[in-house]
Amino acid sequence: MKQLVEYLARALVDQPEAVELKVTPADGAVLYELKVAPGDVGKVIGRDGRTVNALRTVLQHAALKKGEKARLEIIDDRKVGAGGPPQVQAPVQP
Repeated sequence: MKQLVEYLARALVDQPEAVELKVTPADGAVLYELKVAPGDVGKVIGRDGRTVNALRTVLQHAALKKGEKARLEIIDDRKVGAGGPPQVQAPVQP
């Protein structure tokens, strides 16, 4: 299953060497956390999330065929304040 997700993700992005996939058992299922280069996140998510939904569907059906459950999450490091709360700057007093 891991090879399937990595193969599909690498086919979608401009920087296939930056594709990382972390597999973690969680809540009776397997969690796949996909991380790509910051410039490729949009390509993996797709317009209105269509691409990532298609990836999730393929993964879920492949897992069901083996009698398993699987979830796919995209890790986005572009978010402001990734790894902590957003930073708020105090207004400047004249």
